[in-house]
Amino acid sequence: MAGIYAIGSNGSGQLGIGHKEDVSVPKEVLFLDSSFNPGPVTIKAGGNHTLLLTSSGTLLSAGDSSQGARGLDSSPPSQPTHFSPVIFTSPSSTDATDPPPKITHCAATWESSIVVAADSAGRARNIYTFGTGNKGELGLGELIFRSARPQLLPDFPPPDREVVDLAACVGHVVVVLDNGDVYGWGNGRKGQLGEPAGVVHSPRKVEGVGFKAVRAVCGREFTYLLSSPESGSSLFLGAEKWDVKPPPTADIRGWKDVGAGWGNIVVLKDDGEVVSWGRNDHGQCAPDGLPAVQKIAVGSEHTLALTREGDVLA
Repeated sequence: MAGIYAIGSNGSGQLGIGHKEDVSVPKEVLFLDSSFNPGPVTIKAGGNHTLLLTSSGTLLSAGDSSQGARGLDSSPPSQPTHFSPVIFTSPSSTDATDPPPKITHCAATWESSIVVAADSAGRARNIYTFGTGNKGELGLGELIFRSARPQLLPDFPPPDREVVDLAACVGHVVVVLDNGDVYGWGNGRKGQLGEPAGVVHSPRKVEGVGFKAVRAVCGREFTYLLSSPESGSSLFLGAEKWDVKPPPTADIRGWKDVGAGWGNIVVLKDDGEVVSWGRNDHGQCAPDGLPAVQKIAVGSEHTLALTREGDVLA
């Protein structure tokens, strides 16, 4: 079977490779259950923890658990250097024997995790947050800023609506619903959650989007919203440092994927072209002359591209 490999900063064991040393050569990740086969996965990284979501809806994590961003711990405690399932209910609770929820989306801020689970009808409606959020990142109101137990956001999303996209960065979270409405919470002091700017402690609708949003990405102090690839409309919210706001002439029609670093935006188009804007002091924006690309991944200050020929570029 195909393996999952990791490379980079690893001081809290967040790469899940069995130790806490940084690595500059890809190492295969390890699972607490050595026989576990994750299959295709979605990977999201926080400051010192990593979330891994399998195609079957199982959520695993590795790294720092001290801030609660990995959920409830097992008994005996899980190893920070291996990926293990996120526990949603305490072993001593009355519903401890219930199966874990099927997760459809996941995202991470610096010290918290946000996941969407399917409800009893199979719709992506149940949003859980856990970890630490001193600027509203948990979305649970002004009084709750830390919880290792995944807590369900009350009264959100609105009735008959479900989540189609979830994004987060260092300190804010954005949710896109199936009717195109956008909500957010967390640190919105730069306007990345719409107006009025400021800390938002519970889900608040982003007004004035002007089109049906289907996708969102978050940078350190901004949010970028996109409509369908056919129409190619977009909206930038937040701090415009480093010319990260796409110019009015930017044509993203036919976009296939989009990612954001702390200070840059990268868009992959269906013809394999990659366009980008923003901070480029580490070469994180796309250079000229790239071959046709089929996939992109954007980190805080670096970008990866998988070409149609199967080469990985960084």
